[in-house]
Amino acid sequence: MGSPQMMETYGSTDIIEIPLGSPRFRQKVERFLEANALRMDKMDSYYVIEDAEGSILAGGGISGNIIKCVAVSEGARSLGLAAPLISRLVAEGTSRGHNNLCVFTKPSNEAIFASLGFRTIASAPAAILMENGRGVEAYEAYLRSLRDNVTSGIIVIHANPLTLGHVYLFEEALKRCERLFVVPVGDDSSRFPYAERCAMIDCALAQFGGRAVRVDGSQYQISALTFPTYFLKDLSEASETQMRLDLDLFARHITQSLGATVRFVGTEPTDPLTARYNALMQEMLPSRGISIVEIPRLTGSDTAAPVTATSVRAALDRGDFRIAAALTPTFTHPYLLADLATRALRLELDTPFKPGLVGPDGSGAHRDMDYAVMSRSIDTIRPFFGRIAALSFSNGSNESLAADIQTIGIEAERAMMASTGGVNTHRGAIFALGLAVAASARVLARGAQLSDNELSTTIKYIASSLKQATDTHGSAAARSFGIMGAREMALEGYSLLFEDWLPFYRQSQDRQQTLLRIMSTLDDTCVIHRVGYERAQEVKRDSADLSKDFSDNNLKDMCTRYAAEGISPGGAADMLSLTIFLYSITN
Repeated sequence: MGSPQMMETYGSTDIIEIPLGSPRFRQKVERFLEANALRMDKMDSYYVIEDAEGSILAGGGISGNIIKCVAVSEGARSLGLAAPLISRLVAEGTSRGHNNLCVFTKPSNEAIFASLGFRTIASAPAAILMENGRGVEAYEAYLRSLRDNVTSGIIVIHANPLTLGHVYLFEEALKRCERLFVVPVGDDSSRFPYAERCAMIDCALAQFGGRAVRVDGSQYQISALTFPTYFLKDLSEASETQMRLDLDLFARHITQSLGATVRFVGTEPTDPLTARYNALMQEMLPSRGISIVEIPRLTGSDTAAPVTATSVRAALDRGDFRIAAALTPTFTHPYLLADLATRALRLELDTPFKPGLVGPDGSGAHRDMDYAVMSRSIDTIRPFFGRIAALSFSNGSNESLAADIQTIGIEAERAMMASTGGVNTHRGAIFALGLAVAASARVLARGAQLSDNELSTTIKYIASSLKQATDTHGSAAARSFGIMGAREMALEGYSLLFEDWLPFYRQSQDRQQTLLRIMSTLDDTCVIHRVGYERAQEVKRDSADLSKDFSDNNLKDMCTRYAAEGISPGGAADMLSLTIFLYSITN
């Protein structure tokens, strides 16, 4: 199979790691799984046992602490291959620091996993969840430490993000019980990271004087994002199976440990899946000592539509901060800003035919980065915008805020470089968007409007308190040619952006044209560093000319020429992201 594989022998049985990064080997695994009524699922590694001809007899994968896609071919099921294969997967998981491995599988596979030390912790007609450690017992012990001898209720929420509807649900639930436990879904696959969702919930519960307690989430809240479906023959039953597993686990391990006897949920007038989940709760939980109380959803002040996180996310997708903010409490607003900053970076990346820049159509002038690297970088720096926004929303002087922002920015840069293998993908964007996010949160915190003037002025104040950073290629170029670098533009409150680029974008809604507008007026230190000052001035003229005589062919021709010359207007890309963000919060 070649050098990329790792091999270990159990007696005469060789267990080999398949390199899933190779399309040929990945397709081989897909064909094997399909022949055994399974589908390919996301995995970190996949291990197989092959016959002398190289055909897969048995295989199994691992993703984090989850064992996945275990199968033995029909002709080899009497050979006893499952045990050594699963043992290898357990050993691999343990070597990676996962001492509590889980598997979602068919009930028919329960015996083989049980013989290898796994036990069932939740079941549904089409699936079971098993683990081989004491994870659920440790979680139960933690829950019991929160238990109190009062009438207790429980709410399980995603809070993706937390809305006014969630706060209303908390208030109504506390009218019906003495203690309320709020459990956030524990996975970190959501749009809003787990840490941010917990921070929003904590702010909401603080007003109830200890009567409401946030419980740490865990892998024992099974969401649609985390439930695998590769082993289900009929995908139409996936949601039903996921929900039944989640409710069985909830009744077995969570409510009993907390001593909660009531589960509160909001009514669901619009979403069929959530309505079905509520119906399953009514079907499954009362017989296990848990009553269900449905509380009518909070509706908007100017509409009969319920206030939902789905509506908030839809507003953010449109870049409409005003609508998203109207549906959420003020302590959610910093995280809305962080989400919109991330959205701006993704819209810039997803814009095609940007001369010299990475996009969905290619890597432009770059050989060290591509679309996947840029996308990974955006995911990495996302939480740092949330930290900056939340910090800026609190009280404090501009000087102390600037110092804290600078510290978080440095952490973001380090994380970015680690995720990209040392490639500087978004250093300029971290600075510009971090500063704009901080200024936006600061304006909101003092109850002012997110106007162009307020934002520009606040950016100036915060930037003036920043310490001079270590020299970069951009700052060196700015000094050499007497032009404004990133810091100088911030000290001016991004005057050119507010006076020219943002009004142009408001009118055109065209990202390509706005980028050309920026390129025609910005002294881009990234371009200067790569090809010199004189060629950078020609780039500005080229961009102005193309703006006046724009066509797709002319734009594509510029993309080809700039890629060949190594011209990459990275500063203009950062300013396009900043323009998109500022438009979304001032629109």
